[in-house]
Amino acid sequence: MELQRSKPIHVCMLALQHPFTDARIFKREAISLVKLGYKVTLVVPRNRQGYMYDIDGTPFTDRFLEPEFVHESVHVVSYSPRMPFQAHMELAIRDGRSLYFEDPLFKAGLAQEADIYHAHEYHSLYSGIGIKRALKEKGKSVKLIYDSHEITEGDKVPLMIDMLREADRVITVSDAMSSWYSNTVPSMPLEVIYNSPPLAAAYTPPPKKKDTFIACYEGYMHKDKGSSAKLFGITENCASTFDFRFKILGGTAGKTLELPPSVQNRIELCGWIDYRQIPEYMADVDIGWIDYDIQASDTPLNYSIALPNKFFSYLNNGVPVVVNNCPEMARIIREYKCGIVIEHASPTAEQYAECFRKLQDDRKKLRKLSKNARAMMEELFSWEHMEKRLSRLYAELVASMGGV
Repeated sequence: MELQRSKPIHVCMLALQHPFTDARIFKREAISLVKLGYKVTLVVPRNRQGYMYDIDGTPFTDRFLEPEFVHESVHVVSYSPRMPFQAHMELAIRDGRSLYFEDPLFKAGLAQEADIYHAHEYHSLYSGIGIKRALKEKGKSVKLIYDSHEITEGDKVPLMIDMLREADRVITVSDAMSSWYSNTVPSMPLEVIYNSPPLAAAYTPPPKKKDTFIACYEGYMHKDKGSSAKLFGITENCASTFDFRFKILGGTAGKTLELPPSVQNRIELCGWIDYRQIPEYMADVDIGWIDYDIQASDTPLNYSIALPNKFFSYLNNGVPVVVNNCPEMARIIREYKCGIVIEHASPTAEQYAECFRKLQDDRKKLRKLSKNARAMMEELFSWEHMEKRLSRLYAELVASMGGV
C-alpha cells in the first residue's frame, strides 16, 4: 500500500545500541518504508571514536563521516550515545512530562519533528516517549512504535509496563514474544514481523547423493549462543567417520576465531557477510546449526521465545535447521517440518554429531526438509510477506492521525 499524498509522512527510527546497517532496521524496514512512500530518518549512534560502524563493530573510517548523510534514500542522523541511568529513567517516565529527558538520543530525535517514531530497544523506547511528550507539549501529536527485537530487560518489567502504555503499537519478532507482551499489557495493539530476509532468488534442492556434508553457523559466537567449543567438538566427531565440513558466516566480535589443529582443515571461516551475499555462501550448505543455552540461571528470556535472523536466513535458502529444544524455534520446525529438534535443553557435541550423521545417511529426508523450508518462506515468511504487515500497520497509524 504505497502512499499517495503530496507531503510524505516523516518516520524517524531511533536506535541506541544497533548500527545503522542493521539488517532489520535499515535493510528491511527503512528501505521498505521508503519504497512505500514514507520519508525515513534513522537516528543512530557513532562509536567512541566518532565513526559509524558495521554489524560486526568494524568502524567506517573512509565513509559516512558527516554527522548527517543520505544512504540508499534514507536520511541518517548520527549522535554520540549515552545510556540513561535506570533511576533517572524511572523519574522521567513517572513524572509524566518531558522535563527530565536529556539523553542525546532524545535530543537528536526531537530535532527531527517527525510524524511517527519507531524505537528499536528498551532505552530508545524511553527516548521516544520523551520525544512524544515534548512534541505534544509543543502542540504536535505523533505516534510511537516499539519494535521489540528481543526481551532482555526482565528485571525492569515494572518500568517497561509504564513505558508500553505510552506506545501506540508494539512489533515483535515472534508469536511467543507477542504473547508475552499481550499478557504484560493486555490492551496493547501488537503485530508480529519476523526477522526474515527477502526471498532468495535461486533455490536448488540438495542433491540426492553427495559425499561431503556441510553444516553452517551464522552470526556471533559465544559461550551460550553458538559455542565454539561445541562446534569444534561436533566437527571432530563427525569428521572421524565421514567427510564433514563446518562453514562459519560471522564469528567472534573483534577478533579471529582460533581453530584447533584437529579441525583447521574442516572449518571455513567466511567472516561477516553482507546479507545479500548469504544465498551465495549457503548454496552448498546441507544444514544450519543453532544452539542456545536455555538452562543457565542468567539466560535471557529471549532465547526461549525469539526467532533470530539466522533461523530465517537458513530456511530462506532451503537449508533445514537443527536446533536444541528452544520452544519457539522448535514449534516452527515441528509445524512446518523444516528441520530437526534435538530433544534436550543443552545437547552435547556428540548428540549433534549423531544427528548430522543420520542426515548424511538419509539424504532423501534431508531433501524433503529442504523443500519444506523453502516452501514456508515462499508462502508465508519471507520479507515480501512481512513488508505487507509493516505497510498495513503504518497505514493504520496514519489513518488514526487523520492522514496528517
